[in-house]
Amino acid sequence: MRILVVEDETTMAESLRTGLTKEGFAVDVASDGAEGLWFAGEVDYDAIILDLMLPKINGFKVCSTLRERGDWTPILMLTAKDGQLDEAEGLDTGADDYLTKPFSFVVLLARLRALLRRPGRERPTELRAGNLCLDPAAHEVRRGDTVVAVTNREFSILEVLLSRKGDAVSKADILEHVWDFDFDGGPNIVEVYVRSLRKKIDEPFGVESIVTVRGAGYRIDDPDEANP
Repeated sequence: MRILVVEDETTMAESLRTGLTKEGFAVDVASDGAEGLWFAGEVDYDAIILDLMLPKINGFKVCSTLRERGDWTPILMLTAKDGQLDEAEGLDTGADDYLTKPFSFVVLLARLRALLRRPGRERPTELRAGNLCLDPAAHEVRRGDTVVAVTNREFSILEVLLSRKGDAVSKADILEHVWDFDFDGGPNIVEVYVRSLRKKIDEPFGVESIVTVRGAGYRIDDPDEANP
């Protein structure tokens, strides 16, 4: 999943980037409201962590502008202020949740995952293809009853493929959803991770769930649909 952090405090922004990246998210950081609006208009994010007190355009205005554009990406608003009026205004402008600084990263992560699970985002509790199961909430991959250990990056790639089950997903699409905006490597890095995934979720079980679609990318099919 790809997250946008709009935060002008450098230490806070880098702390969030580091923590969320370790949890398997691709994270982009904007340092002011104008840059945040630009990022949000260019990239399809799964959620936005938005500071209230920002240079150029404050968080209230960023939030209301996104909603006016018809962008309903979940927004978790952060602020150093502590007052019911600020919280009410943040929610009234379209924020989905509100967290006052200082806060625990564990709490922020729990709030973020709760937003990502909301029905409005149309995210199933589990993603499946045959007996292959990915549980976003538990951050777990299973083949039948066997838990398969994967890295955060492998988990994110598998999540993209399973969320578009039956469709060919290009390397460029995988890069866009799994790697940060400033990643300057080539698309061949995707091949390396897909090869590693196959060794973990396919080869030990004698199956081939990740199919290479020549010239198009990779696809995961549901066995029941592929073989009616």
